[in-house]
Amino acid sequence: MPGVLSIGVIGLGVMGQRMLARLAGHARLRVTRVWDESPDVMTQVLAHYPLLRAATSADALIREPGLHGLYIATPPGPHIALSEQAFDAGLAVLCEKPLTTDFAAGRACIARIERERRRAAVNYSLASSAGLAALQLAFGAAARRTLGALLEVSIELRFAAWPRPWQTDAGAWLSQRREGGFSREVLSHFIFVLQRVLGPAEVVSSRVTWPDDGVSSETAVDAELVAAGVPVRIRAGLGGERADDNRMLWRASEGEIELRDWFGATQQRQGERMHSLGEADTLRVNGMSDQLAHWAAMLEGRSHSLPGFAEALAVQRTIEGLLAGR
Repeated sequence: MPGVLSIGVIGLGVMGQRMLARLAGHARLRVTRVWDESPDVMTQVLAHYPLLRAATSADALIREPGLHGLYIATPPGPHIALSEQAFDAGLAVLCEKPLTTDFAAGRACIARIERERRRAAVNYSLASSAGLAALQLAFGAAARRTLGALLEVSIELRFAAWPRPWQTDAGAWLSQRREGGFSREVLSHFIFVLQRVLGPAEVVSSRVTWPDDGVSSETAVDAELVAAGVPVRIRAGLGGERADDNRMLWRASEGEIELRDWFGATQQRQGERMHSLGEADTLRVNGMSDQLAHWAAMLEGRSHSLPGFAEALAVQRTIEGLLAGR
């Protein structure tokens, strides 16, 4: 049986703790070192996971002997610098999104990854989803076109509040326009799906609503894009009763595929009844399990489907274009 792969985690906020829970008891991926800039958070996490060992700093964690990979779950600001340090130590990196809003630093990091053949990926969870697999079969570069020609794509997002209730401890940055907002945090997942299937998207028009305080993140986005000649419509904003309501519809000449509530996916051929690709909870569990398997493959230098830094930066370029408005 292949050996255990040791992972260090920097950033123990919402996403860091969710990943700890996902990895607890995993057969191969094992978190052995953690660090967060908040001593209180560190104390809380170590009380819940007594077998973990705390590093004295992010730098000390990265230099810890025996690590195979680093998971970065900090706010976006230090993502690139921490990734560069990890590469210096010979580690593979899985980083949270958004990768960065510093495009020059991002491009330099990507050049290094390509030059030195470093292993790095960004945590877009839908990369391992059944919905994305179905879209690639139907509309991707090697598609069989079983649903005919793709006519349009629409993305609808609605939030009762931003940040969402479970994100209230994530930090002020998430609600601020400098690095946060629902476009970077949530819409980016669906832009990733769009661009993996169709390639780069171009912003045709975008209207963004901002609070008057000059600090807070967007409250609404109404945009038109085009990808591979296909029109894409985006409607996103605050309002409604559900904490997180999302829908992505791909309409073709002979049917459609819809992604809903993250991992839920349905497909319908013209003249036939709509059918689900599986129970939503099962699809979620399977997708997350597959993601961990691909993470292990990346750590070992094997083929995987996780988005690389270049793909993630391309997503971010589209998101920043939307937020710039036109």
